[in-house]
Amino acid sequence: MTSTVEVHRPLPVTVAVVLVYVGGLANTALGVLVLLSRYQVDAEEVLPVSLVGAATILLGLLTVAGGSSLARGSRLARNLLTAYLSLLVILQGLALALTELEPTIVIALLAAVAVLAAVWIPPTARRYFRPDTVPVTEPSPML
Repeated sequence: MTSTVEVHRPLPVTVAVVLVYVGGLANTALGVLVLLSRYQVDAEEVLPVSLVGAATILLGLLTVAGGSSLARGSRLARNLLTAYLSLLVILQGLALALTELEPTIVIALLAAVAVLAAVWIPPTARRYFRPDTVPVTEPSPML
């Protein structure tokens, strides 16, 4: 009979999961604000602002969806979350250039960087996402 060792989630990963949920919902709201700000920009900037807003909403919702897998220690979720947040940072940079939502976007940028740092930098977080290749075996009872 094989059993697995129960691994407790490290504090940086727990903080990252909370930030993922909060940040994903905040990015979704930010995307809505960017999408609504298209009514305040020049006519030639309406399409880029709309596309940035829609993409920010989509990536914010995908980030929220990946939060639960991240909490379970999924390496795929960590890699996808890194890709989503990298794209969000690029989109937020574009939104910063196209709209007048500077304080909101700067806070969202800092939150994305904090999540990436919490998932990749601490050694305990890196070990949490490393797969265990050797199962622990228990001795079989003598009958």
